[in-house]
Amino acid sequence: MLAQAVIWAAAGACVFGLIQHRLWEALPTGRFAENVLIAGLVTLLAWPLRHWRQWSWANAMGLVWMLALVWLGGVLPALAVALMLVAAIALGGLVTGPGRPVLSCLVGLAMVAVLVSWTLQLPLHRWWVYLSLLVLIASTRHRALREQLRSAVAGWQAAVQLAPRAAAFAVLLLGVASSAAWMPTMQHDDLAYHAGLPWQLMVHGSYALDPTHQVWALAPWASDVLHAVAQVLARAEARGALNAFWLIASAAGLWQIGANIGLQPTLRWASVALFASLPLTAGLMGGMQTETAATAFTLALAAVILDPVEVRHRVWVVALLFALLCAFKVMHGVAALPLIVWAGWRHRQRLAIGPLIGATLLALVAAASSYVYAWRIAGNPVLPLFNHVFQSPYFAPDNFTDDRWQAGFGADLPWNLTFNTARYLEGWDGGLGFVLIALAGAWLLALLDRRSRALAICATLGMALPLTALQYGRYLHPAMVLLLPPLMLALQRWLPTRSAVTLIVAVGLLNLAFQANGHWLLHVGGPKRALASLGNDDALFRRYAPERLIIATIRERAPASGAVLMLSNPYHAELAGRGRTVAWYAPAMQAASAMADADPTGASWEALLNAAGIGEVIVSPETLTAPRQAGLQRSGARLELTVNEVQWWRIPLELSAPPP
Repeated sequence: MLAQAVIWAAAGACVFGLIQHRLWEALPTGRFAENVLIAGLVTLLAWPLRHWRQWSWANAMGLVWMLALVWLGGVLPALAVALMLVAAIALGGLVTGPGRPVLSCLVGLAMVAVLVSWTLQLPLHRWWVYLSLLVLIASTRHRALREQLRSAVAGWQAAVQLAPRAAAFAVLLLGVASSAAWMPTMQHDDLAYHAGLPWQLMVHGSYALDPTHQVWALAPWASDVLHAVAQVLARAEARGALNAFWLIASAAGLWQIGANIGLQPTLRWASVALFASLPLTAGLMGGMQTETAATAFTLALAAVILDPVEVRHRVWVVALLFALLCAFKVMHGVAALPLIVWAGWRHRQRLAIGPLIGATLLALVAAASSYVYAWRIAGNPVLPLFNHVFQSPYFAPDNFTDDRWQAGFGADLPWNLTFNTARYLEGWDGGLGFVLIALAGAWLLALLDRRSRALAICATLGMALPLTALQYGRYLHPAMVLLLPPLMLALQRWLPTRSAVTLIVAVGLLNLAFQANGHWLLHVGGPKRALASLGNDDALFRRYAPERLIIATIRERAPASGAVLMLSNPYHAELAGRGRTVAWYAPAMQAASAMADADPTGASWEALLNAAGIGEVIVSPETLTAPRQAGLQRSGARLELTVNEVQWWRIPLELSAPPP
């Protein structure tokens, strides 16, 4: 049959690509073996529950994975996230109605994010305020909450019973992906930017809306806001536990979409397993990038649009989900626009002008906080983007772009993304997985099948639209996950079940083999190292982010001795407004440091340190140039601490002016 030939031809093309590009040379064999060993260990620990308690493998392994996350990520962060999620379910249920626990939770989180986002500059963000409000919400709605939680448990058990072996395989791969959440926060963007808002709320109770020292400070912040709520509650970073929820919510979204388009249970679980196997699924679990949350919200949006049962206040739910995507990042809103157009067309008979206008206004208010503040404070609502148009004084009047990701947009992009991945991602070849080529035949058939055509078109456009401006692989992840259910439907229609499952398992294992190529923390065996350290983050920091240990020491030993200048990596986010950097994030300081570097006597550096109120300086050997060394000596700085060659120099308090 022609359709089957198309499917197997794509699988053959993937094999050809592996050979042509010699991808075995990029295969992280050691990391794959470590994943297999970790999965084997979890299976072994789950065996008693399976053997003596007659639990399903999915339930038993799910419990072990969850306990591992709590143990390695911290009990308080897990409890903080759990409380936030429970309150979000209670709050979101007011809009969605009963029987939709995951959707209610996402809608509730959207409402929490909106409220916190608009009040960031007010000194309200204390742990006892959050705790009181969340407990009040949960207790006030305790009956509805109990019903939602019962629905969640019943839905999970029913899904597992429909296809126990497929469920076990999916949970195993979800757990392997979640192991990246065991690691503490060490990714560059998080330490330079994303962690700033949570740390400021935790330390100060408010957020300084100031892009002077971090030009992204006013960029869309909804994802960081949700991390901040959990962190303020726990009084510690809670990234891993929240990312684990995004993983679970995404899996639930895939299951619901599969049910809505008529996938048999085995292939619904197969879409979850393929999602879990994608290298970026695990890679994103280790950081605070927006794509983790955006994937969950994108899938929920599609599930609501597809749901044949009337969703209570569907137009309001769609508005909130879409608004949060815009509040995560402009690119996510752009990628979701095809879904909004489709929603309008699909439900055109039920749309009334009044609710539609109201929902539009709700979406604008829910999405607008960062854009409004950025426009009012900096004169550019998307600072630093498009500053050649807005001319904000906080950044150069240029059209900001990253030349690394300008490889070109063309018909061969899916092939290059798959086999020449290093050109499109801070990773290695194979780091985006092999779905786009191995299942390209199913992709074509999904576009031709009326049952899956609209969803496949939305997913295709959701990948293409962000890539037209910037060919950066991470941006296509949410839409690529959205594409999985239509692919499964094509396989279900045109292949025997055994053949379809064989192909899916092969692609999933191939993805898993290259999973560590999706991010450097995976490539160095981060989950294994986190497990070996038994939750001792200091061992990982000492090796990969020594600045974090030094900053923690400064907080303890020098809590009020002036600003902290980072002359090593620009990891100043957790300094909660006290940090300074000479990287491009702070153009004024970067320009001043360039001028000071031109003075070999160090006098200019001495003047710069004094004028900026610098009391502490963190340097690495490669950044401690002769002028900087001379400037530190002239300032009377003394070496306080060295961690893995990164140094902390302290300027006597009487010699450093107070920070501006």
